[in-house]
Amino acid sequence: MTQHKSATGHPVHSRPAADLVSVSRAVADLRRGEIVLVEGDQGCVAVIATEPLSDQGLARLRLLAKDAGSSEESLAIVLPRVRARFLGHAGIGSGFVAFCPEPPVAPDAETCGALANPLFDDAVLPTGGWRATSSAEDAAIRLAKLARLLPAIVAMPLGRCDAAGMAVRENLLWLDAAGINGYEDASAGSLRAVSEARVPLENAENARIIAFRPEDGGQEHLAIVIDEPQAGEDGEPVLVRLHSECFTGDLIGSLRCDCGPQLRGAIAEIAKSGKGGIILYLRQEGRGIGLVNKLRAYALQDRGFDTLDANEELGFDADERVYRPAAEMLRQLGFGTVRLLTNNPEKLAGLEKWGVAVRERVAHAFPSNGHNAFYLQTKKDRAGHLF
Repeated sequence: MTQHKSATGHPVHSRPAADLVSVSRAVADLRRGEIVLVEGDQGCVAVIATEPLSDQGLARLRLLAKDAGSSEESLAIVLPRVRARFLGHAGIGSGFVAFCPEPPVAPDAETCGALANPLFDDAVLPTGGWRATSSAEDAAIRLAKLARLLPAIVAMPLGRCDAAGMAVRENLLWLDAAGINGYEDASAGSLRAVSEARVPLENAENARIIAFRPEDGGQEHLAIVIDEPQAGEDGEPVLVRLHSECFTGDLIGSLRCDCGPQLRGAIAEIAKSGKGGIILYLRQEGRGIGLVNKLRAYALQDRGFDTLDANEELGFDADERVYRPAAEMLRQLGFGTVRLLTNNPEKLAGLEKWGVAVRERVAHAFPSNGHNAFYLQTKKDRAGHLF
């Protein structure tokens, strides 16, 4: 954190340069139930994620408000609008909304957690009112999503306080909203190859895996290179599959999705082509919401929601995936033009947005196993997949 001197010679704290490491550290703090300070257009907000929230954390949040001269009555629980509507909020639209309990109501950590989780359909909203969220609160929700937590926070607006000084005194991280919102793009742009090895695969014995890691030390994405695809402007476009990590389908054979057959089918298809190709294994479990939240979405699907609505009930977009990591990996491997094994038009658009030309879409569909028929129909009818 940098300091500049004022005209009087006294140090003046600048707003923090929210670099990749700072955001990564803040993600870890949120997962531990720690407070993070987020600076936005309307000033600073102290936030805790509702999922790991403790009563001790709530008490500390109120002490911070007192230290900053803010009223404890400013405390708000920021929830997805779809969850807020279930709890009685009459407003429409997407995004998030803040609930402000009325004094002397002081919801405990358990109540806050139940309000945020759509699997708790018996949660009771305390007396209070609703307001729009601030830019800092919206950025904090993005931080909770990056942490793969339920996207809901308890927020205490601190106004135009000395956030830098408070961060030092209280040993807290202080981030700028713009840095949080730009993290995924910046992280993808910092990917670098860190290791490579030959790994013979079933149906593709001539294969190697290259691991790419972002500058902040976050999760690695993998390139599975089969045979010897040729790069270069005059060469044919390389056959590529973008495959989002799926623990349940890829590893333990879940029948709820078609991910396992798609992965193994792509390996076989590329090997059979005789020209080689690449599978980019992207760490975007559950369309980018993480494994824990995907299991929550499965529980909601068992109550009658389809796969897209289940994600939205949890507070996520229907699809949270980003495709700059894939484009960056292809660029570093020397490929700018591809034939894409996919049924998902969003993947074509996602690659082309980041400068990769998709010369052809190669169909990549597998029959239903009986358990995933509704899932496949939802992908066709609502997500526009081309079966």
